[in-house]
Amino acid sequence: MIIDPPFKRLYHDNASLVKFPLALGYLSGAVLKWTDWEVQAYNADFNPKKKAITIDNVTRIKEGMDRYLRTLEDPAAPVWAEIRSAIAEFNPDVIGISSKTQNFPSAMRVARIAKEHDPGTLVVLGGPHATLSTMAALDCPDIDVAVLGEGETTLVELLEARENGAPPSEVAGLAYRQDGRKVFTPPRTNIADLDELPFPAEAAPRVLRDYASYPAEAFGYVFSARGCPYACTFCESKAIWTQTTRWRSPENVVRELKLLMERGVRYVYFDDDTFGIHPRYIEELCSLIETECPKLKWGCEITVGVVKERSVEWMRRSGCVRVNIGIESGNNRILRSVKKGHTIEKAYPAVDLCRRKGIEVGAFFMVGFPWETEETLRDTLTAIEKINADNIMLSIFTPYPGSELFQVCKELGVVDDDFDITIYNHQSPENCFTAFIPPERFKELVREAVSVVGRKNSRGRWRRAVMMLLHRDFYRTRHMARQFLLTRAAWYSARVFRRLRLRASA
Repeated sequence: MIIDPPFKRLYHDNASLVKFPLALGYLSGAVLKWTDWEVQAYNADFNPKKKAITIDNVTRIKEGMDRYLRTLEDPAAPVWAEIRSAIAEFNPDVIGISSKTQNFPSAMRVARIAKEHDPGTLVVLGGPHATLSTMAALDCPDIDVAVLGEGETTLVELLEARENGAPPSEVAGLAYRQDGRKVFTPPRTNIADLDELPFPAEAAPRVLRDYASYPAEAFGYVFSARGCPYACTFCESKAIWTQTTRWRSPENVVRELKLLMERGVRYVYFDDDTFGIHPRYIEELCSLIETECPKLKWGCEITVGVVKERSVEWMRRSGCVRVNIGIESGNNRILRSVKKGHTIEKAYPAVDLCRRKGIEVGAFFMVGFPWETEETLRDTLTAIEKINADNIMLSIFTPYPGSELFQVCKELGVVDDDFDITIYNHQSPENCFTAFIPPERFKELVREAVSVVGRKNSRGRWRRAVMMLLHRDFYRTRHMARQFLLTRAAWYSARVFRRLRLRASA
């Protein structure tokens, strides 16, 4: 049983990750294809009863963080009861948990539930956190083995070793405890030919728990490549995939897209760390999508440097309607410090070019880097106001253990040995990891930034709706309307709840 632990559901009753996580899809598909094991993929962050889309602003509210912490520490909470029931029903011999750093506390709770069900269950941790913080992950007594780096081949060989009674020492790419020591096996070589991997959605009807409750759009996520050549110091993609990019063939990608379209998917998002690094690959893939999938709409995440007129034209012709661009800061000194590879002056025309070609643009910004000052943060606010993006996504910098900037934060004295990953993530109100702005002042600036982003996004929302209608993109228009209604419903519900709570306390 391969589990994606809950995270969004810990924040709010209506939260739900309406997505078949690609990690679960690839791992379970590999087990199904290359072993005789029975396998179930379980997205524990999906709520089949609610199916609501997570409201980003919920995580910015202190009440959301308080509820997250209460649910995380309450073993009787409904989400943990659901996981107990799912594990008991499938009764697995091996449980794999895919964990990022932000949901590792939740992963530890899942591991504990697994061991309570059956102490003999082999609990395997994979995902970024297992690679970035291996030693700390193995401090959890309920986790037996950590898979380092790319996991499909490693998991298959680990299951074969268990089936044959062989020790984990015979499997490359693992870390585990032996006689009180933490032992590492030789590193695993990454998969050379990504076309060998099964399509995640192909196995979904057979392996995904609650498959019938998922809408078609939950399967509209695709990888075209693994690996990112860039060196952004706040991102540790290179720890998982390395900085060598491996591409799937355009033909292989399009076969998957056609499968998704046959199953009712009409919009696909490329979940690559950054899409189309090589212009020639963009042209080859987009040309094939235009020919073979003429009605498909799609989006992706790209860097400023990738935005060239010829590439963007190919993307638009093949159905690209949305790109997300990582701008991160409006101050060039900060951009150099995090090795972003562009200047803010280059970001503005990149966004403008996409907009001129009729592609909607989302811009990622982040505040609170270790060297952030009030002046550099205000440069970012100015950039947010100035940039011609349709939507702004704002994060608060978090120094995840194992990343380059985590060590910088330790050297600057803003992170100590008591750093608690339970309370810090990109939307946590507790985040403050800059050495040059006092915490209370930083929180004031973050509130101001959230307000600026809110105003900017409200202006862009109606413009996006009009553009989608002009392009006859009725599916995404309905999706956007649903998001808006859910957001308003959640806001009104929270408001009513606060009023009732105040009356009760009075």
